Amino acid sequence: MPRSIWKGSISFGLVQIPVALYPAEEPDELHFTQLDRRTMAPIRYERVNRETGEPVSWDDIVRGYPYEKGEYVVLSDEDLRRANVEATQTVDILDFVDASEIDPIYYDKPYFLAPASQNGKKRSPVTAYVLLREALRKTGKVGIAKVVIRTREHIAAVRPHGRGLVLNLLRFAHELRSDEELDLPEMDAQGKGLGKRELEMAERLVAEMATAWEPEKYKDEYRDDVMKLIEKKVKSGRTTAPAEPVEEERHRRATGTVDLIALLKKSLGQKGEKAANDEANNGAKDGRRAPEEGGKSRVRKAEAPKRKGRSSRRAA
Repeated sequence: MPRSIWKGSISFGLVQIPVALYPAEEPDELHFTQLDRRTMAPIRYERVNRETGEPVSWDDIVRGYPYEKGEYVVLSDEDLRRANVEATQTVDILDFVDASEIDPIYYDKPYFLAPASQNGKKRSPVTAYVLLREALRKTGKVGIAKVVIRTREHIAAVRPHGRGLVLNLLRFAHELRSDEELDLPEMDAQGKGLGKRELEMAERLVAEMATAWEPEKYKDEYRDDVMKLIEKKVKSGRTTAPAEPVEEERHRRATGTVDLIALLKKSLGQKGEKAANDEANNGAKDGRRAPEEGGKSRVRKAEAPKRKGRSSRRAA
């Protein structure tokens, strides 16, 4: 079981629910070590005193806020907790809103909220936890809360997820840039050279490619390709010498006028061809015959057993 990073309670109205906070993500990233290309020795980064140049251990490092040039106020973890004890120990739900009203651009990082024991009780008070979970599920609402995690206050959404509750950190509105800074086309599609036919074909292509959301089918293929390259280098013995950059032929798409109708037709054709191939493959697996062009089934006559001739008997 993962270790909790925070313990406190969810507060809405007069209800207090003891909870523990757990990371809900496990990034599967490739980590590289920076090397000196001359000797292939790893590069080391040290914590050093700017004045003396001497290394400093973690035990001797404290947190300081610069209030003037060269002057700092030192704050300990206890100081930060005492600044607002309730804020550092409470997921304080301020409002309940429709889940559909939150633009996905606001979502940042997810955490699991699990019931936690309190005051030495052996059993967690799950009744209030289940009460909040089911109330959110039945109303379609999410709780908008404030919570302090690692010395910073966040706004968050508390929502039901399976048997539990998830706390999704949200970005504050002032943290998001406005798209007014960008040169974007207006909302009027007809006024930007798009005809009714192009739009209808695009909608048809979207409809043909529509499917149920299955997150498990999407994989990090680039990571797999990089790992294959690493394994290939290991097998070949070329593990330290960096490869010289290779000039590859790049096929750039023309930036001029694009025939959208032709591209949409080709895309629709590829989609139909893929669906037909998938159906044929599935039919082969199920023992069914794949249809030929024109809708006629391809019937293959069973080969008659070969009759043994005189020559075979003589050979025997």
